[in-house]
Amino acid sequence: MNDTEQDVLELIRRGENLTVEFKSDERSLPDRDLIAAVVALANTEGGDLFLGVEDDCSITGLHVNHRNVTGLPALIANKTIPSMAVRVELIELEGQVIARIRVPKSRQLVSTSDGLLQRRRLKMDGSPEAVPFYPHEFVQRQSSIGVTDPSALPLENLAVEDLDPIQRIRIRNAIKKYGGDQSLLPLADEELDGALGLTVTISGRRHPTVAGLLLLGNERQLRQHLPSHEAAFQVLRGTDVLVNEFYRKPLLETFEEVELLFRARVEEEEIQIGLFRVPIPNFDRRAFREAFVNALVHRDYSALGAVHVRLDDDGLSISNPGGFVEGVNLDNLLVADPRSRNPLLADIIKRIGLAERTGRGIDRIFEGMLRYGRTAPDYSMSSAYTVAVRMSAADADAEFLRMIVQREEQTGAAMPIDSLIILSRLRNERRLRTTDLAKSVQKPEAVVRGTLEKLVEAGMVEAHSTGKGRTYTLSAKVYQGAGQKAAYVRQAGFDPIQQEQMVLNFIDTHGSIKRADVIELCHISPDQAYKLLAKLRKKDLIKQVGERKGAIYERAR
Repeated sequence: MNDTEQDVLELIRRGENLTVEFKSDERSLPDRDLIAAVVALANTEGGDLFLGVEDDCSITGLHVNHRNVTGLPALIANKTIPSMAVRVELIELEGQVIARIRVPKSRQLVSTSDGLLQRRRLKMDGSPEAVPFYPHEFVQRQSSIGVTDPSALPLENLAVEDLDPIQRIRIRNAIKKYGGDQSLLPLADEELDGALGLTVTISGRRHPTVAGLLLLGNERQLRQHLPSHEAAFQVLRGTDVLVNEFYRKPLLETFEEVELLFRARVEEEEIQIGLFRVPIPNFDRRAFREAFVNALVHRDYSALGAVHVRLDDDGLSISNPGGFVEGVNLDNLLVADPRSRNPLLADIIKRIGLAERTGRGIDRIFEGMLRYGRTAPDYSMSSAYTVAVRMSAADADAEFLRMIVQREEQTGAAMPIDSLIILSRLRNERRLRTTDLAKSVQKPEAVVRGTLEKLVEAGMVEAHSTGKGRTYTLSAKVYQGAGQKAAYVRQAGFDPIQQEQMVLNFIDTHGSIKRADVIELCHISPDQAYKLLAKLRKKDLIKQVGERKGAIYERAR
């Protein structure tokens, strides 16, 4: 079995999911069922359709009618609208021949030539199923892949005269308060609406866009024309609900009222750093603002459900309907190009000044947690239908904040987010390699290595060993400033003479030692362990018994 066949077999053994579908061919799968399965994959995330594999992952092979697959791509192209181009290959596994049909993700909605439109979703038990693709879901699909902007759609059954003029005053006040685009302030109301895209002119009459309704509409209009718009603020103590407020008001008014409730629950203490008193809040206001605005702006307005802000004993959580947009996931959240499900609405909020203009509000959220020595915001509860962020209410680390503030005073610039992530992980996990840190920073190892070297030069981080075994810890200066001198010694490790003595003592106590024991005992890499044992052999202090993985080391007699 070659590598490709082995990879396919492993893929099949994992079972069906959103991007993998099995179809039995023992009774010759009808063309309509085959085309329907292809359409469902194309309308979701694309993936692999394995013909000749049962739902339980057993491989039963192709029916004689499907052994010649040369005409299969043409069949699929002819029976899909628009035509789908797929790749088909025959693979022999466990004595059976199966067909692997590679289906690309379509940027358009695809149906069968009979008009069947389907997509895939996961059931409660985690298994996939094909379900009808309903018209109200079309906009959701197209906005997630950046084909259309739902917030720019005009509402022709509403006239601009129906809107609430007080909300324009609120927009102007927000521009002044948050430092938005000052060139908008002198504009007349009609000019302001046009400049921001709040209204469009159709057949000589001005009508609001969806974004315009969200910002200028009243509560009655929002309930009638955009029933999905809703925000909730909840405070829980244990299982008791202390606050449970729901809002369907215009966007800025909703933000201001929820922020007011949030601010009332922010508590601060102060520490002295140099000549200044620096506040330490239990929740960072800027991080909250960015996270809440992100939820309001990037949510899926075609799906019912509220934006939830919840404060409980463990922290703050903010969630919104609609998963991450196309191209954004948990593994590239920090580095993906800024994209919105509602580009016009996002642009309006940036120009008002309510959101980070660079589109890097996610950095603000991370900074608002990490600079206080708290854990990074947690997005792991997000799914294909929801984006959820959790911010811990753990106590701040005053000495960590002191280190960050002092460094910022020296450089005259804010600590870069990459550096904050690295310092935070080293604080929590003590000793890490570049490969470990690259996953958190979400950048190539070469970039992370450059950031680490800058932190080494700044005296905040120390490097240990060289080459692939190179590891990093917080520096002695940092541990000393925090009053943790012993912790530094434990994390920095032991010098070579101490390592040699530790290995010899281990052998004297247990009779022998393996290389894996040396790695664990001295907190060094496999390569470093090999060199340490070779050095002791050269000194005739130990001898090797056995070869390769079975080798053990005993005292030389």
